[in-house]
Amino acid sequence: MSRYRGPKVKICRRLGVLPGLTTKRSNKINRPGKDGNANADINTKLTEYGIRLEEKQKLKFNYGLTEAQLYRYVKEARRRKGVTGLILLQLLEMRLDTICFSLGFAKSIAQARQLVNHGHITVNKKVVSIPSFQCKVNDIISVKDKLNSKNLVKTNIEKNQGNFIATHLKFDSLKLEAPVLDYCNRNDVILQLDELLVIEHYSRR
Repeated sequence: MSRYRGPKVKICRRLGVLPGLTTKRSNKINRPGKDGNANADINTKLTEYGIRLEEKQKLKFNYGLTEAQLYRYVKEARRRKGVTGLILLQLLEMRLDTICFSLGFAKSIAQARQLVNHGHITVNKKVVSIPSFQCKVNDIISVKDKLNSKNLVKTNIEKNQGNFIATHLKFDSLKLEAPVLDYCNRNDVILQLDELLVIEHYSRR
């Protein structure tokens, strides 16, 4: 499955801070491209479509999704009862790789995906190697009971000590495990975006 493997900082210059994509920051303040400096011009504005497209791309790049994957999440969010935008974010935040990132097991969602792929993470004491695995309320996310897995995660946690742990997770640093208490609130999502514009972007599909 194809994923973005290009320059990540360039994407952040265009879309803003994407905590799940990279922790690196660029010294340049203008948007990428030959007309980057012209974006400060009052006459240079994005169209309504362009604004919605950028909000969609924030989700896509931050969570490391393909276009097809993101569209499937949008369709599932529409199908469920409730506020579609919030449900979409909750579906993405309940992915196993996203939860591992939220707990500080990795510095980015891409690194968390690698942890899961390599079998370092368990759900309810069973190894799960599928990053898109949808966790449920009361599931217990933990590190595999092997020395190399625990050492790897402990090292990452020490590097990510300043990370904010969402209120729907309760992390036990001694056991290296966290039960999922509930679905996340909107305030728990650290990515800055307007999810309603993403829903509007897909409204004609």
